Amino acid sequence: MHPIDLTIIVVYLIVMALVGWWSAKKASRSAEAYFLAGRSFPWWIIGLAHGASGVDVTGTMWFVMMFYIYGVKGVFLLWVWPLFTVIFRMMYLGTWIRRSNVLTGAAWMRTRFGHSRGAELAYISVVAYAMIHVIGFSSYAFRGIAAFTRPFFPWDFSDDTYGVAMLLITGIYCVVGGMYSVVMNDVIQFVLKMIAAIAIAVIAVVLISPQQIMARVPAGWDSITFGWKLDLDWSHLMPRLHDRMYGATDAGGDGYSLFMFFTAMLLFKGVLVSAAGPTPNYSIQHVLSTRSPREAALENLMMAVVSLAPRFLLIGAIAVLGIVFFSDDLRAQGKDVNFERILPMVVNNTLPIGLKGVMIAALLASFMSTFVSTVNSGAAYVVNDIYKRYINPHSPPARDVALGWVTSSMVILLGIAFGFLTKNVHAITGWIVSALIPAFVAPNLIKWHWWRFNGYGFFAGMVAGTLGAVLKFFVTVEPVVSFLLILAISFAASMVTCVLTKPESDAVLKRFYLDVRPWGLWGPILEKCQQDDPTIQKNSDFSRDMFNVAIGLIWQTVLVTVPIYLVIQHWRQMWISTAIFVVTSVILKFSWYDRLGPGQMYMTKDGQIAGDRSAYPLTHPRED
Repeated sequence: MHPIDLTIIVVYLIVMALVGWWSAKKASRSAEAYFLAGRSFPWWIIGLAHGASGVDVTGTMWFVMMFYIYGVKGVFLLWVWPLFTVIFRMMYLGTWIRRSNVLTGAAWMRTRFGHSRGAELAYISVVAYAMIHVIGFSSYAFRGIAAFTRPFFPWDFSDDTYGVAMLLITGIYCVVGGMYSVVMNDVIQFVLKMIAAIAIAVIAVVLISPQQIMARVPAGWDSITFGWKLDLDWSHLMPRLHDRMYGATDAGGDGYSLFMFFTAMLLFKGVLVSAAGPTPNYSIQHVLSTRSPREAALENLMMAVVSLAPRFLLIGAIAVLGIVFFSDDLRAQGKDVNFERILPMVVNNTLPIGLKGVMIAALLASFMSTFVSTVNSGAAYVVNDIYKRYINPHSPPARDVALGWVTSSMVILLGIAFGFLTKNVHAITGWIVSALIPAFVAPNLIKWHWWRFNGYGFFAGMVAGTLGAVLKFFVTVEPVVSFLLILAISFAASMVTCVLTKPESDAVLKRFYLDVRPWGLWGPILEKCQQDDPTIQKNSDFSRDMFNVAIGLIWQTVLVTVPIYLVIQHWRQMWISTAIFVVTSVILKFSWYDRLGPGQMYMTKDGQIAGDRSAYPLTHPRED
């Protein structure tokens, strides 16, 4: 790299070191300061950080590869994760979660199941799943940064060596700074990412014509529409790619050839996963870091905007540059071709002096933001849900923070260890989305909507699903089959165990219903609440929430298609997508934003609660 590029990267690292020093001082005050930044940041900062945390090097490499291979149809492959979990949190789940006023997802189990033996088991099962989830995502980060880093250095070390070095260096920053370091890194990352995305998009549009792109891709690559079967024929352009697209998964194929069936399954899976709520990782930590339930909803709005449009402007531009300038090189590699190398190839060989340094700094920041968020959430579970719960409930803040440092270090080392067991980015991505994520869906979905569901049922479903996910790590199964099988096993375990055991106490269920105010099968609890207070009304927002979710999915999709159509210079489709974005934004303004509840509750000097108590519970009482 040119000295200017190296200088930019070094300056970035120095800035991050200073931020880490500042964060360490702020985070050392208490456990809440370390894990939730003291709930001191406004919603738009938390949302920006949350969106930036979702932009990681590994995922960016994977999305570049998918867009290169599948073209505009790759928009629907984003549902593999699925990205529209943010829409469900934005429309209603974010406010439901924030009303609990706890530090972690495991502690949220107390809100739902109380303190019974079943609740205790549910609590433990979430902690166990969270740790497996955090280690899995640390391995995912390891594999991505290992593949990304190596091409930029002259030393002939293995990918794994570079991955270990990056995780250890980043880990120092992560360990001492807690949630403050997460948020500050994310803000810096967003600025760098915006600069890099706009610059590389300008380069792609100026240097490349639409005709050059279409000459190197199969017919239909630029169309968002599709039939029952995938209709992209790469055989005459890149035979190895054609084999990958239509080959069986056990032979290294993607398994997406029945495209309509596959996308329908992705939508089905995505709705279930999204309605279950966020997994116990940095997603729920960001929601819990907001200052009120209303800000929890707005935080997810900010996250959606930050994590989509700039990111896919960057992804689309990199993929286009890869198609035009590196297709011949990839084809020449034959059976040894690695499409995960497209991103580092483009960055290393096409960007001008200065911009390369900014781009690498932005991608390093992307890696750091996701990695430190993941590690911080894992440490939060160990400190708050194991140590303070079972070992030393009255430990001083300094000891809690020190234990956070130790736990964060252990999570990093375990992530490296399991990272060595993964083959590549695509393999670890497949395991996460087809096994690890569905492991939590059934019990977490039922807990919101059925009063009879208890802690024992939740525990059984989580254990069955998690064991299935761990087994899937070592066994090859079709992704769709894996998802459905783990979902079915988890659901059956939840329901059977729940029916065979007693429900939670009326006091616990009534408190949950009054505080969280969910819709669903809560009739018996509503009647008991109304016996105490006849003014209590049923939550009748189901239809409006689902309408907003449907509009939100369209709104989110065009946030992706607008930048993609821009970089491939399909102006008509870009303006149509822009018009759809404007229309859906106006609809959501009236059907969602104008109907959000009040902000923080507070207690006046005469002891009265200000605000709508039926909408939001009193969380942090304070004088007017």
